[in-house]
Amino acid sequence: MALTMLFGGARSGKSALAVAIGARHDGAVAYVATAPMIDDEMAERAANHRAERPAAWSTIEEPLELAAAIETVPDSMVVIDCLTLWVSNMMWHDRSDDDIRRLAVETAGRAAARPAPTVAISNEVGLGVHPETAVGRRYRDVLGQVNQAWAAVADTSLLLVAGRAIPLDDPWDHLVPAASTKTGAR
Repeated sequence: MALTMLFGGARSGKSALAVAIGARHDGAVAYVATAPMIDDEMAERAANHRAERPAAWSTIEEPLELAAAIETVPDSMVVIDCLTLWVSNMMWHDRSDDDIRRLAVETAGRAAARPAPTVAISNEVGLGVHPETAVGRRYRDVLGQVNQAWAAVADTSLLLVAGRAIPLDDPWDHLVPAASTKTGAR
């Protein structure tokens, strides 16, 4: 298990599963939190999440430099919570869409190549109502592309719904083999 991706909506069970996976790991675990502490409510949420994790886990709070954060703990399992906020943070720091996509591909590749396992969490925001603002549409589109970049290099990708998981497979694994050779896909 090099890189495991957990996708889903809010309160779908992603974080709970990531914590359970980490708790079963025989070794050190580092939790990389990307949420910025912008107000008292966010600080309270972070404290509650921290209390749900084993006390022995280290916590790295890093809203932007995700690759650097995971490289500080090469021998530990890493739980990244979450790509959703990482993308939002980069947008609020005026990173271009191209820069965000490039960083996503680069960081996903580094996560997948780590000697220790990595579990990354991200929301699936493309299943809801069409965003009414331009920034909402931009965010949905960029996050969808980031999620695809991470899933492309993950060993396992799961969609969580109501605490249950659906495995996400490469669509070409389910299509007629002749179709993939005719289109030159893959």
